[in-house]
Amino acid sequence: MFSELKFPVPWGHVAAKAWGPSEGHPVLCLHGWLDNANTFDKLIPLLPRDCYYVAMDFSGHGLSSHRPAGSPYYFLDYVTDVRRVAAALQWRRFTLMGHSMGGSVAGMDTEAWLKSKRMVIDRLLSLEAKQQTPKARSPEAALQRLLEANRHLTAEGGAILLQRGATETPAGLVYNRDMRARTQSQESFTVEQCVKLLQKVQDRVLIIVAQDGLLVLYKLGSRSRFVKALWEAFESTLKEHIQLVEVPGSHFVHLNEPQVVSGIISNFLMAQNARARL
Repeated sequence: MFSELKFPVPWGHVAAKAWGPSEGHPVLCLHGWLDNANTFDKLIPLLPRDCYYVAMDFSGHGLSSHRPAGSPYYFLDYVTDVRRVAAALQWRRFTLMGHSMGGSVAGMDTEAWLKSKRMVIDRLLSLEAKQQTPKARSPEAALQRLLEANRHLTAEGGAILLQRGATETPAGLVYNRDMRARTQSQESFTVEQCVKLLQKVQDRVLIIVAQDGLLVLYKLGSRSRFVKALWEAFESTLKEHIQLVEVPGSHFVHLNEPQVVSGIISNFLMAQNARARL
């Protein structure tokens, strides 16, 4: 069973759901882009029960408040969301578990620079000018649209995300996510910058890569050189404190087949718990 949580923020609240004993080892769970906290519904019940898992909805996602009108969704703002929730929970040391964008947020150095991009602002202004009423769809159509946009997502996984990702209205289901989330800035780093950031991480890190996930697309696309160089860095200078594990499955392996990754994550969490007690 889980409990619902709400954390006040200046523009409303950040919603979250929690599993396990509140006195257990704290684990903050971060979902992927345009997803929500339900992405961990099938995984967390398979993980160690002596941990306290809090899965938050980033601003503009799930049941969290949308950012104020006129505010774009910058990547580093999600880092701020994490820090707000951690402060509200009074957590000073805790484990971060992230999927896709959530993993990037978890590994982000909060001192990193943010480059404003004109394209982001232009998209935001365009959305505000249109002032479109959110489109209502039948439950079947809403699920189908979600599956079309996420080819790695199963129908079961899509239905789980829709439970929190859409609201029922007289006209049909309306997605909860703020359309401005699509305007978020995508900051670019060189391999050297990424490696330096990762080298500054003091704690142990577990990275799970799905063999048929987005990394495959990156290897074959324009970012293939970047991925190859970063992979070489993992196998050399970063392997001392970063554990990199490849597993069979797609981008949503944690939701589609949680048993594939639950054992790996459980071992990592138990090792972290043991170190915390020393």
